[in-house]
Amino acid sequence: MRFLNYIFWILIVLIQYPLWFDRGGWINVFDLHQQYESQKAINLQLEKENDALLAEVNDLKDGTDAIEERARDELGMIKKGEIFFEVIKTKKQE
Repeated sequence: MRFLNYIFWILIVLIQYPLWFDRGGWINVFDLHQQYESQKAINLQLEKENDALLAEVNDLKDGTDAIEERARDELGMIKKGEIFFEVIKTKKQE
């Protein structure tokens, strides 16, 4: 009878092994869930960046304000008749 108990315990352990450690086991499912959540956060960040870029493209297509702003900031251009003042910040000597 004792021998039969050992056989049953061994069979129970062998049946439980795939549930925990095999490809479709709980440990693998937990890891896949973590990867899913991580990828979901990355996708959300990329979606925000895409929306910002799309808004910028629409501004550049529709209006001249965005084009003027880029020309001023990135290229240092000014309009005809404007006066350009450059403010230089200095540290005060103590």
